[in-house]
Amino acid sequence: QVQLVESGGGLVQAGGSLRLSCAVSGSTFSINAIGWHRQAPGNQRELVATINSGGTTNYADSVKGRFTISRDNAKNTVYLQMNSLKPEDTAVYYCNADLSYGSVWLGGDYWGQGTQVTVSS
Repeated sequence: QVQLVESGGGLVQAGGSLRLSCAVSGSTFSINAIGWHRQAPGNQRELVATINSGGTTNYADSVKGRFTISRDNAKNTVYLQMNSLKPEDTAVYYCNADLSYGSVWLGGDYWGQGTQVTVSS
């Protein structure tokens, strides 16, 4: 059973920083791509940032230049460094992974439980 466990959320003032972590554990698998989405109250879940197995990253325009996604393949962990946080970054942040088991693609519907990020003005 694959599990994605996020950590690092919390309350921070505008202009501050937080670092989120997502550890993927379970069966022997490979991570094709992994990333972060977020959902604010009343809004749809939106993509924040992704990183694939080759290290290519993709960011939402709203976070470019402020957020950095990285991964530690040895630890099956992905990080999201969030700097210059704004009140509009307040949301529940979810980790999402696209996995394979050997040559079998398992899919991209693996999600963590979410971690709350609140940015006060």
